Amino acid sequence: MTSVLTIILQRLGLGLVTLFVVSIVIFTAVNLLPGDFAEAILGQGATPEAVASIRRDLGLDQSPIVRYFQWLGNMVTGDLGTSFAQLNFQTNLGGGDLVGVAEQIAPRFANTMFLAGVTAAIAVPFAVGLGILAALFRNSAFDRATNITTLSSISSPEFFLAYILILFLAVLNPVLPSLSNIFQGMSFGERLEKTLLPALTLTLVVTAHMMRMTRAAIINLLASPYIEMARLKGISPMRVIVRHALPNALAPIINVIALNLAYLITGVVVVEVVFVYPGIGQLFVDSVKIRDIPVVQACCLIFAAAYILLNLTADILSILSNPRLRHPK
Repeated sequence: MTSVLTIILQRLGLGLVTLFVVSIVIFTAVNLLPGDFAEAILGQGATPEAVASIRRDLGLDQSPIVRYFQWLGNMVTGDLGTSFAQLNFQTNLGGGDLVGVAEQIAPRFANTMFLAGVTAAIAVPFAVGLGILAALFRNSAFDRATNITTLSSISSPEFFLAYILILFLAVLNPVLPSLSNIFQGMSFGERLEKTLLPALTLTLVVTAHMMRMTRAAIINLLASPYIEMARLKGISPMRVIVRHALPNALAPIINVIALNLAYLITGVVVVEVVFVYPGIGQLFVDSVKIRDIPVVQACCLIFAAAYILLNLTADILSILSNPRLRHPK
């Protein structure tokens, strides 16, 4: 148990170091974006004095190193800052109370998590089930058809799959709405209906990896002596796979599932834009357009933290599911 705890603490420490390095990359990349927020807000009539005044008010005239450590310190304390667009709105239009970046991101992130949860609820059982059946009937017509279909879906861009589903499920056969106009106060059924089409798009994208890893992991174990013994005892092939092979193949399956769940949070930008889904990906794209640096940096850091956290979770679950990792020699 002590060795497992040590490994977990080491993984957590490496995760924090990775997140720190990623924060440097994010800050550098965002500040290298072409264009300037002050010039974008003031438009073509911007004077050098007005641009300098806005940059001074927003703290953009300070050195990048000072701004990075100020931003990092605020992140550590949970302060994501205030949107540049909100500051400009209050200054020029007399807006009310400022809405911080955290308040802007929170409902959008909740929407993205709902989309990821619906997709995971569909994709994980579907992919694992397909993988088990493909391993059970390997080299059959079903196995070949499943591989061709899943590889075709994963090889297609997300926006192409989205438009195909919109054509067949929203235009030719109006079963689901083509736009996911989610808002506060919707019932669970309405939210689920409007989320289903982007969830199906993401399901087509992530199913192939999980299905093929499940298939490969199970087939790799079918030649093991204990599997042969189970077959000689007359146990049905499905029970041999589900009861004996699958539990020992969990480590690689858990890893690929965790990676795909990370993609559902960090890689949904294109799908959210196509369906106008009010998630964090859509907010990220809108903020990049207007050079709203605090929102862009916060979104990127959330994406990175989610990806690192899910990878750490996959590592820890793999260790707990594999006795050879729990008790290293």
